[in-house]
Order: sequence, then structure tokens, then C-alpha cells
Amino acid sequence: MTNLSIVTQFVLRGMPHTEGLETMLFVVFLSFYIFTLLGNLLIFLAIISSTRLHTPMYFFLCKLSMCDIFFPSVSSPKMLFYLSGNSRAISYGGCVCQLFFYHFLGCTECFLYTVMAYDRFVAICHPLRYSTIMNHRVCAILAIGTSFFGCIQATFLTILTFQLPYCGPNEVDYYFCDIPAMLKLACADTSVLEMVGLISVGLMPLSCFFLILTSYSCILCSILRIPSAEGRHRAFSTCSAHLTAILLAFMPVVLIYLQPTPNPWLNAAVQVLNNLVTPMLNPLIYSLRNKEVKCSLKKVLHQVPILSKK
Repeated sequence: MTNLSIVTQFVLRGMPHTEGLETMLFVVFLSFYIFTLLGNLLIFLAIISSTRLHTPMYFFLCKLSMCDIFFPSVSSPKMLFYLSGNSRAISYGGCVCQLFFYHFLGCTECFLYTVMAYDRFVAICHPLRYSTIMNHRVCAILAIGTSFFGCIQATFLTILTFQLPYCGPNEVDYYFCDIPAMLKLACADTSVLEMVGLISVGLMPLSCFFLILTSYSCILCSILRIPSAEGRHRAFSTCSAHLTAILLAFMPVVLIYLQPTPNPWLNAAVQVLNNLVTPMLNPLIYSLRNKEVKCSLKKVLHQVPILSKK
């Protein structure tokens, strides 16, 4: 029998090979974070304030904007805190919360992208039945379902990770608490759990991506049958923003969790892209290609000085 000390806090070592670049990274990441919050908040306000945008497509886009506000907030504040010269320590409970909410919001977004693809499928392939199929009740169930199943997935992965004993080293070789970095610190054999976690983490986004591809295959067939070139162009422009956002969201997951030989620096760079850059680009992707969103954004921005004077 040996005495094992229980770890009560972890130390985040940050991004590998970035020693001496803390000030520059702080400025860059803080800029990304601020633009992410402002951009998604503006999209949210634009949709809420315009009755023309109170449709299923913009309802799901509104929820995506809220997820993109909270998702980078899971890891960015702590990262900015220690990049500014403060302590890199994070409590055991804080680490658990980081891992849970990271996967909860990430999984919720994956399911949300799938629901948004289904919404476009119904709108383009069954336009006459769209209002009947995508009624308020169905939209509410789908929106709640994305969070419910995201919570189940995140709870499973969090329990899987933290049911292991942590009794030795406490330095997390990463900039936030994620599954691969945490399993390295466990005082037990993690080979089976790594396989189960890899299957669980990889199977969910791959299943969502397969459903999205199925939806868009049907959409493409329907668009090609549209007789007028203007109609085809309008249908393609409606779906192009969603497809761009999907590629930006799913490619980092594939690069991080399904690569045969993990590269710590590549993983950290891709995670920054996933956590900060993609949520920042989503408002631009959806607003630049959408006249209705742009008009509503102009109205919101026009009202800001009036509100400040009041």
C-alpha cells in the first residue's frame, strides 16, 4: 500500500512553444474574444428586434449566436488571465466545469448545425409544407433537443474522464482542461477509456456530418431541378453561409480528435481556431450573404447612439 495525494488543483501550461509571446498572444486573443462577443450579440439583437426574422431559420441562427457567445467563454477568460501574468492554477472543480461546458456547448452546436441543415432541406425540398412541418412546437422541440443531447454527451465524457484517480502530476500540458490532456495525468491505465472516449467524441460529429451531407445531397438535387437560373442562385446563396460555417466547425474536430499521431502544437492552434476564430467568423458569414440580416443590423447599429444618449 502506498500513500497517494489527491490532486486539488491543476496548472495550465498553455500553448506549447509560445514562451515569451504571452503579451502578443494576450492582445491577439483578447481582440478575437471581444469581436466574437460583439458580433454574435449584434446578430442576436438583430434577429430579436426584427419581426421579419422571426422564422425557423433565424430562430436557430439566434441560438447558434448564443452558443458562440458562451463557447469561447469556457476557456478564453482563464487563458487571458494567465497570459496577463496571473496564476495558471485552476481548481479541480474549475477543470471539471471547463471540460463539461466545452463539450456541452460544442456538442450542442454540432446538433444545431444538423437541425439547421434539416430546416434548409424542408424549406427547399418541401416548400409548400414548410410552415406546417417547421411549426413553433417542432422548432422548440428541436432547439431543446440539441441542448439535451449535448448535455448527455458532455456528462458522459466528463464522468468518463474524472472517475479516474488524479494523484500525481498536476500540470496540464494544454491551455484548458480537455480530455486528451487530462488522461495523461491519471494514475491508472487509460488505454480502454481513451478508446471509448475517442469513439464517443468522434462518432457524434461524424454522425451529424453524415446527416448534414444527406440533407444537402437532397437539397442539391432539388436545386438542380429549379428551371430558372435566378431561383437556383437564390437557393445556393441561402445554403452557402450554412455550408461555410459547417466546414469551419467540423474540420477542427476531425483534425484534433481523429488524427493518428497527436501533435500538441497543432492541436492547440486548431483549438484556438475552433474556440475563438470560428465563433468570431460566424456573424460575418451569416450577415454578409444575407440582405435581411444586414438590414436589421443597420437598424440595430443606428439605434445604439440614440440609446446611449438616453
